[in-house]
Amino acid sequence: MAFRPLHDRVLVRRIEAEEKTAGGIIIPDSAKEKPSEGEIVAVGTGTRSENGTVTPLDVKAGDRVLFGKWSGTEVKVDGEDLLIMKESDLLGVIA
Repeated sequence: MAFRPLHDRVLVRRIEAEEKTAGGIIIPDSAKEKPSEGEIVAVGTGTRSENGTVTPLDVKAGDRVLFGKWSGTEVKVDGEDLLIMKESDLLGVIA
């Protein structure tokens, strides 16, 4: 992929939720919510302070993260639907 986000932005691929509940009930597509979990595909260089120093991001490509329900902007890169969002929109990294 030839795309790199700028500054403190990250590119995220949504991880699809399970199609069954714990009790075995199958959830139809119309009732599913968009997942709020994803995998970092690419990261920017970091935030630049007023004196010119760059602070790198806390996440890296391959990290699994949680983000808010309405976070990010949906984009299509190489035919794949991805999200671009600021690092501050991420809620946490799943270990």
